[in-house]
Amino acid sequence: MNSEHTTHQPRAVTDSEHIIQALAEGKNKRVRKLLARLHPAKIAALIERLDGERRDALWQQVDGALEQRILPHLRAEPRKQLRELDLEDAEPVGLVDGDALPVQPHNVQGHLQAVREALAEGRLKRVGKLLHRTHPAKVAGLLEALPPDERRAVWSMVETERAGKVLTFLHEEICAALAQDLDPDDLAASVQTLALDDLVDLIQSLPSEIGARLMAATGGSRRQQLEALLSHPEDSAGGLMNADPIEVRADVRVGTVLRYLRLLDELPPQTDMLMVVNREGIYQGGLRLSSLVTADIHTRVSDLMHTDVTGIPVDMPAAEVAQLFEDLDLLSAPVVDADHRLVGRITVDDVVDRIREEADRSVMQMAGLNQEADMFGPVWAGSRSRALWLGINLLTALLAAAVISRFEATLEQLVALAVLMPIVASMGGIAGSQTLTLVIRGLALGQVQKGNLRLLFSREMGISAINGLLWAVVIGALVFAWFGSPMLGGIIGAAILINLLSAALAGVGIPLLLHRMGIDPALAGSVILTTVTDVMGFFAFLGLATLWLL
Repeated sequence: MNSEHTTHQPRAVTDSEHIIQALAEGKNKRVRKLLARLHPAKIAALIERLDGERRDALWQQVDGALEQRILPHLRAEPRKQLRELDLEDAEPVGLVDGDALPVQPHNVQGHLQAVREALAEGRLKRVGKLLHRTHPAKVAGLLEALPPDERRAVWSMVETERAGKVLTFLHEEICAALAQDLDPDDLAASVQTLALDDLVDLIQSLPSEIGARLMAATGGSRRQQLEALLSHPEDSAGGLMNADPIEVRADVRVGTVLRYLRLLDELPPQTDMLMVVNREGIYQGGLRLSSLVTADIHTRVSDLMHTDVTGIPVDMPAAEVAQLFEDLDLLSAPVVDADHRLVGRITVDDVVDRIREEADRSVMQMAGLNQEADMFGPVWAGSRSRALWLGINLLTALLAAAVISRFEATLEQLVALAVLMPIVASMGGIAGSQTLTLVIRGLALGQVQKGNLRLLFSREMGISAINGLLWAVVIGALVFAWFGSPMLGGIIGAAILINLLSAALAGVGIPLLLHRMGIDPALAGSVILTTVTDVMGFFAFLGLATLWLL
């Protein structure tokens, strides 16, 4: 046959070559998956073919059970070297204690330091051992505390079956980046053991294409429940609930309920009561476990259930749900639809997460930051997100500067005014921030209503008047002693009183106005307040000085 017409078939890439390529690309999870498919003798042969550095890197991906099966197939010298390597990869003393969590609250920094030292030495197996017995929430915190390169290396050592749970504790930006680093099949497998409410939260935080893949990988009744939960807005009771309530009938006896519960593998987390429904699924009341386990087995559920445990409407805003849990000290609560049919339940852990997220959001937004952003994210992305806030601050500063410029002649004649100006603005800013914080909190808790606004306004103005008079006297006396001018002391005292009253008025009015306009007061309130107190402070102080001193 003419060699020119010979068809050359592409050579199939072997598993060993796939492993070497994945190792070079830092895809450690893929390396471990490929190793699990190979016979120990083949792995031993591959190890012996590699040079020292790559051999060590590959051995870092071999788990303890597989190690013992590979070692007998190795020659004496590489076997000795790898056993010495295992001794170096032993877990640091004090960070792991049996089956207990390796990190206690007082030792988080020590754990982070141990992980970073292991990374620097290339001891990924040690990292894996440290992570293995660490709670997923703490693993997530550790990942967020690492720069991107180190974060990816540590993420590669998180076991696939735990990766989904770790993702649920991460901020959105980091969660999306690490989820994209996972093989699609591994990501789908890692989330199948998640509770439905956690899976819903995860899908909502991931890019739409990844969320769609997770949906496609979920089948059966779990898929239907997932679609039902995702149909509700994220910031509603339906977005917080889980579709795992245990339902019982009012006409059955306690003994029947107890036998039914024994048939279950386990109770859903945070179960403190069972939901009593009729044959149409209409919610009727709650049966507390404390009442169930102490009642006579012949007692009917209808005689034990509590009808005061009302169902939460599925469309109730999440903020109102959180307030309800706080006011009534609930551990769980039923969720009902418009026809009062039971559709799910909300547990206190989800409410606590919601409260924490809202608190983080408020604190970060007051500085113009996104609470979901990566602390170690790209410089350009971080600068872009802060640029708008700095621009707004520049405009407010220019407004204050414009007020000062109107009194240029006054400042030229009396330099002491320039020295004392910051005092007036600072006092007003602090007083206004106190009032603003109080009102924003009252709005968030539903304590500020139309009927009590007059009382709230009078109270804050009264407090500012008393404090204004007190500190006007104190600062006026200090200025008189400093500059020897009673007139200058009186002017700054009067300016401070005026600015504190203005700060109280702004501290009450600004959040109410923003709230009515549908703008989050925590986001824009502090910037507007600072502008008001600066402008009023400078205007009052310099204006009075112009009238009385010149």
